[in-house]
Order: sequence, then C-alpha cells, then structure tokens
Amino acid sequence: MIWLIAGIVLFLGVHSIRVFAPAFRDRMIAERGENAWKGVYSLVAIVGLVLLIWGYGQARPEAAFFYEPPVFVKHIVTVLMLLAMILLVSAYAPAGHIKKRVKHPMITAVKVWALAHILANGDAATLLLAITFLAWAVIVRISEKRRGDPVFGPVSIVGDVVAVVVGTALTVWFIMQLHAFLFGVSPI
Repeated sequence: MIWLIAGIVLFLGVHSIRVFAPAFRDRMIAERGENAWKGVYSLVAIVGLVLLIWGYGQARPEAAFFYEPPVFVKHIVTVLMLLAMILLVSAYAPAGHIKKRVKHPMITAVKVWALAHILANGDAATLLLAITFLAWAVIVRISEKRRGDPVFGPVSIVGDVVAVVVGTALTVWFIMQLHAFLFGVSPI
C-alpha cells in the first residue's frame, strides 16, 4: 500500500500546488520560466501516476474488503463512468454547452469517477484511491470557485457532440479492453 500512497501524494500533491502554494508556483515560474515549470510539473505528475497505478495493482489483491456491492450497482457505475468520460472529454473539446454549464468539467469528471469507484469496489485500496481523489476534487472546486468561475464566449454544439461521441467511445473501449489491460480487472 506504500507505493499507492506515494503515488497519490506525488500525483495529487503536484496537482494541488495552485491551491495550497500559489506563491511558490508563481515564484518558480518567474525564476525558471513557464516551460521549465511545466516540465518539472509534468515529470512529477507522470511519476506519481505510474506509482499510483503500479501501487494500486500491488495493493489491491491484499487489501481488506469492507463490502461487496450488489450486482445492480454495476449498471449505475456504467452510467456514471459514461458521464465521467463525457465530462472529461468536454474539458478538452471546444467550448460547448456542457463545458459552459458545468464550468469545470475535469474536476466534475474526477468526482463522478471517484463516486462510481466507491460504489463499485469495497476494497481498501480502491476506497483509499477514490476517496482521496473525491476529497481532492472537492477542495480544488472550492478553490476554483473562490478564484472565479471561467467566463465562456460563444459556445458551439460541436463541443458537445465531440464530448458525447468521444466520451462514449472511450467508455466502450474501457469496458471492453482498456480497464482489464491497465488494471487487471474487467468492469463487466
């Protein structure tokens, strides 16, 4: 479980600098330049993500189980994961009505992903991962709200179509292949 925790700390730690240490971030950008900051930030995030995935794979088989969800929860989780993928894609697609309405679709996608995984898995490793990400997303959303929600210019239905089509395709790919390949567990 130590590698999972180390991965969570690195990954969410670097993603929390803007919330908890904005002056440090600004100082590093001013001293070393934006590209150097992004390079170090990305490197730490990638190392954290790799540790997190590897640590999760190591911790899950030995993790204590707190509950076994009922079978019908899989259907709820599938719908939640579809929503999470659509929100995730809408964060990077051209501004559409989804992005404008949700304001921070990436953060919302993390919340939905975390909730889905809390519902679907009762093992300690998954609960640690999902609850930590859910708490992080709530804190980041509060921080973003204090800074002011983004203002969107004209929006296009194209962004929504891209989000729904690509988000749906990603969900199907994850269900059919990618989830089992990455995490060794089929979601269906």
